[in-house]
Amino acid sequence: MTPRLETKIWALVEAKQAAFWALSDRVWGTPELNYREHRSSEAHGAVLEAEGFKVNRGFGGLPTALLGEAGESGPVIAILGEYDALPGLSQQAGILEPVPIAADGNGHGCGHNLLGAGALLAATAVKDYLETARIPGRVRYYGCPAEEGGSGKGFLVRAGAFDGVDIAITWHPAPFTGVANPVSLACSEVNFHFTGRGSHAGSTPHLGRSALDAVELMNVGANYMREHMPSRARIHYAIIDAGGVAPNVVQAKATVRYLVRGSSVQELQTLLRRVEKIAEGAALMTETRVRWQVVTGEANLVGNTPLERLMHAHLDRLGPPQFDDADRAFAARFQKTFTDDDIRTSYAAFGLKPSKDAALCDFVFPPESGDGTLVTSTDVGNVSWIVPTVQLRSATFAIGTPGHSWQLVAQGKAPAAHKGMAHAAKIMASVTVSLLCQPELIREAKDDHRRRLQETPFIDPIPEGARPELPMH
Repeated sequence: MTPRLETKIWALVEAKQAAFWALSDRVWGTPELNYREHRSSEAHGAVLEAEGFKVNRGFGGLPTALLGEAGESGPVIAILGEYDALPGLSQQAGILEPVPIAADGNGHGCGHNLLGAGALLAATAVKDYLETARIPGRVRYYGCPAEEGGSGKGFLVRAGAFDGVDIAITWHPAPFTGVANPVSLACSEVNFHFTGRGSHAGSTPHLGRSALDAVELMNVGANYMREHMPSRARIHYAIIDAGGVAPNVVQAKATVRYLVRGSSVQELQTLLRRVEKIAEGAALMTETRVRWQVVTGEANLVGNTPLERLMHAHLDRLGPPQFDDADRAFAARFQKTFTDDDIRTSYAAFGLKPSKDAALCDFVFPPESGDGTLVTSTDVGNVSWIVPTVQLRSATFAIGTPGHSWQLVAQGKAPAAHKGMAHAAKIMASVTVSLLCQPELIREAKDDHRRRLQETPFIDPIPEGARPELPMH
């Protein structure tokens, strides 16, 4: 792509960025959880329609999923957005201490208000370019619900929603700017339901068989398993049904949800079998019964070298987001609410050397930064096995900001967040246009993807019969 064309694409982003900052702020103000993102989805859908996209609401069997398409024939480039929030993270904007807007309310503690609006801004800039360029190609905006533990993209993959897509592009708000190292953990969430026998805990405890005891014993067993797992594997759990609140009743039922992570789907499945055996052992010890149900599943990411090189080249030419002194002063105030470990860990996650004075990132980190020891899971992984995928990180908040924290929510409407969001839109838009103008780049990405899957075929971590946890109406 020529510098002149890049500048044109970036100007298309700048021409409309203010409206999309407003969209991001609107979604920030209506934080909604997995598969309940009705107002957020509607806000995105209204913008898609106003911008002239063909809109498909509720596609893939998910009521809050959105698909907007523009362009004619040619390759299909998907730009992925999200707009789900997290529970218990309600927080006023710009405040340097935890001050919830609503007690026990939700909050955008992962920046998905920015993620969705930025992705839609990029898709809109590409649409505007295609209207005048007269080249074949289509851009799709995917509004993807339930990334936070709901595996929305995984269920969309299962439904065939990415059939016919040539390339997928996305981004995520971050403390640093660069091409994301395509390393993540495969994961599954599983509900273990124990059934025992209720009884009076005072007069006839010997007749009861406690399902809650079984849950506790399972948790003990899983804790002993931690020593004997691969170093990057993780196990987390939460008791989601303790069987009641009366201590004088032997609990006849109880449910614990396990989140198991492994470096690959194959490793994950091995770990899951071991956790299932622990559950069976807990049931045997307590004379209860256990059944389990996989709720979600996310695959580890598949990288794509040609796409990562292409995106990094665009970053080299654009540079990092251009923050000003006011942005840096705002971020520095938030840094005072972090621990030294918060800041060190932020750098370590990206394999970077800490700087004592930096509050906001003013550089582009090199490709493949970070060794993959401080990573999490994402349903983008499922997409990356089906479609060649590349992911950007763009700085939107102070270095050291803990993920899923009130501090991240509090920075979600700041000018620095808006600038980082527009920066991400510019890169995604110019990468998309490069691919449409140079189809050989798409062929190279597909060849790379094909070689990787020949070595390791895709195993869907969501088993047959699993269904998304849609809210009851």
